[in-house]
Amino acid sequence: MTYDELDNTDRKILRILQDDSTLTVKELAARVNLSASPAFDRQKRLEREGFIKGYHAILDAKKTGNGITVLCNMRLKQHSQVLMDNFMEAIQGIEEITECYNTSGEYDFTLKIQTRDMDSYQEFMRTKLGNIDSVGYFHSVFVMKEVKNTHGVPLK
Repeated sequence: MTYDELDNTDRKILRILQDDSTLTVKELAARVNLSASPAFDRQKRLEREGFIKGYHAILDAKKTGNGITVLCNMRLKQHSQVLMDNFMEAIQGIEEITECYNTSGEYDFTLKIQTRDMDSYQEFMRTKLGNIDSVGYFHSVFVMKEVKNTHGVPLK
């Protein structure tokens, strides 16, 4: 099923839950003018169909002791499926890497990395990212201020 195949009620449910996933089924149902059971069924179907990937609390990085955010552009040593697969597998268990995107252009991947401070970032680079065999080159950009982060996707 595609987004274009959803009716207006399903789309409204997605918009509402994207803004506030802590709503009870009863509250969600009231906002879309349904009773609780059909609203619940629609929500579960949207989950099964993959429109809703999960529900998460959005934490404040600084309050949790992660004051440094880095966008790290990285190139593999060479372009091969084996090296790419090895890299993608290796980063799965690295907690400091909170996002990873396979990109086109000059770099193969862009990573979002969060650490306590500059010393912990240096240690991370030396002992974790630097120890992944497939990494050829990386370029770090330090975030000075987060200006916008909606954690959502645009919905028509």
